[in-house]
Amino acid sequence: MIPQGFILDLLARVDIVEVVGRSVSLKKGGQNYLGLCPFHNEKTPSFTVSPSKQFFHCFGCGAHGSAIGFLMDHRGLGYVEAITELAQQAGMQVPQDGGRPGQGAAERGLVEVLEKASDFYRAQLKRSPAAIDYLKGRGLAGATAARFALGYSPPEWQALQGAFENYADPRLSEAGLVITGEEGRRYDRFRGRVMFPIRNRRGQVIGFGARVLDGSEPKYLNSPETALFHKGQELYGLHEAQEAIRARARVIVCEGYMDVISLSQAGFGESVAALGTAITSQHVSTLLRLAPHVVFAFDGDAAGRKAARRALEATLPVIGDDRRVTFLLFPEGEDPDSLVREHGPQALEDELGRALSLSQWLLRTLGEGLDLETPEGRAALVAGARPLLVAMQPGALRMQLVRAVAEVARAPAHELESHFGLAPWRRLPEQRPSSGTGARGGRMPVEGLKQRMLQRLVAFPALARECNAELAALAVDGRSEVDRQIAEVWRAATSVGSTHSGAVIEALAGSENAALYRSLATRDLQTEDDEAAALEELRSGFRALEEEQVGAELERLVSGPMSLEDQERYRELNARRSLLRQQRGSPSAGS
Repeated sequence: MIPQGFILDLLARVDIVEVVGRSVSLKKGGQNYLGLCPFHNEKTPSFTVSPSKQFFHCFGCGAHGSAIGFLMDHRGLGYVEAITELAQQAGMQVPQDGGRPGQGAAERGLVEVLEKASDFYRAQLKRSPAAIDYLKGRGLAGATAARFALGYSPPEWQALQGAFENYADPRLSEAGLVITGEEGRRYDRFRGRVMFPIRNRRGQVIGFGARVLDGSEPKYLNSPETALFHKGQELYGLHEAQEAIRARARVIVCEGYMDVISLSQAGFGESVAALGTAITSQHVSTLLRLAPHVVFAFDGDAAGRKAARRALEATLPVIGDDRRVTFLLFPEGEDPDSLVREHGPQALEDELGRALSLSQWLLRTLGEGLDLETPEGRAALVAGARPLLVAMQPGALRMQLVRAVAEVARAPAHELESHFGLAPWRRLPEQRPSSGTGARGGRMPVEGLKQRMLQRLVAFPALARECNAELAALAVDGRSEVDRQIAEVWRAATSVGSTHSGAVIEALAGSENAALYRSLATRDLQTEDDEAAALEELRSGFRALEEEQVGAELERLVSGPMSLEDQERYRELNARRSLLRQQRGSPSAGS
């Protein structure tokens, strides 16, 4: 693994405008640079590169990220490869753990042993009647097995000794092919299984999936995380599906390897699958750049419905207004593989035509188990919708989804926008941000105010040090989800020591909120606000939060009999609230 400090230092030295400008024609437009998006066809520039934030974003397809992310998405490079290329451009040498150079060479070495293992497994398949019968029983033709380079791992503990002269080669362990057990004994990870090579977009083998032939457990076994293989980033079958995806302008996301292979054989070559893990926003971002339509086709059982809900959560932060995502849940007991084998390709095409739209699946997911005829049920639906809609990029799709939720909740859409903190927040003398609930006095609800503060902190990480004391207090005292998110960004921004969003977003890449932070980083690219304006917004926000706390304490004091000490406390708090109101330009009012 490459040390995080080196990656952040690298991002501080490279200029994303130069990196992107080698592939995209950019023109200055205000504080940012504009160009035609390289990830989808467009005639009017919607691709924005920010030199101050060291971040790119397309307002058309939703592509966004740092200089590392651009090279990965545009050139199809792996994470380590992208870092290595940027380092070469900056005249830096990439270290490994302990500062050792040569990560690029190590990565190539892992590819070499994985390719060799794949060839070995393919040869073994021809010698295994049981594995051949299994694949034939699943309806696979020999040409299909060859296209996906299927193989077989013999049941012996050290079968790979037949493929490698030096079974003790450490690369075998680093690639996840060999396990070192007690007393240093080495043995093959995969034994007695059908082997599914997992290839990156350039066709290199980076890992394996493996299925048993009998009923033993685990049924499927994947390669472990390695320097090459990251389950949250890769998709099975994407290399084989790329041409079909471009031709059909859609991609079908299934649950399993055999689903992908069977669909491809049936004429649906645009099929891919996640690698034994939930769909991530990075998966969805990759697919939405390749095709305007993504179909999630999952089993109709509890596990399939859960996978579809996770796919929805991963989609909302990254989908653009010109992209379409639909959800297909098969009847109980059916899956894509069984459907095409028993009823033919047209049956699947018919099911795809009946897939639920993103809005339909959102409302079905939010309403599951709720009685929407009651105020309590509708309130629960609104509460569930809030984090999903807040994570989205501003645009027409989010606006339409808010309206759809508002209709089911029987509430005006503008009230939901205000409740979620999604309405425009303008710094006008007659309507400054403050505390309170509802629209009274033009005030923003507290949670919406905190969401805006989080957005500004992500956009201008240097403000973490300017407001260090206030943010530290919020990190200690805060209890809500947005409080925890603000604290996480504050800690990252102060530890990274960088002044631009790109480095902080990269430092937070492993967070469960990473997709939200990337989405927030894109929002300020639409404005010309500077750091001074953002600092004033943060300070105004902290004053508003303090006023809210003061008001709550005052209400508590007047709710019952007051002692002399309580009366003195009441006078102090009332004076403090009057001062806070004067600072935000509102008339003071006593209680």
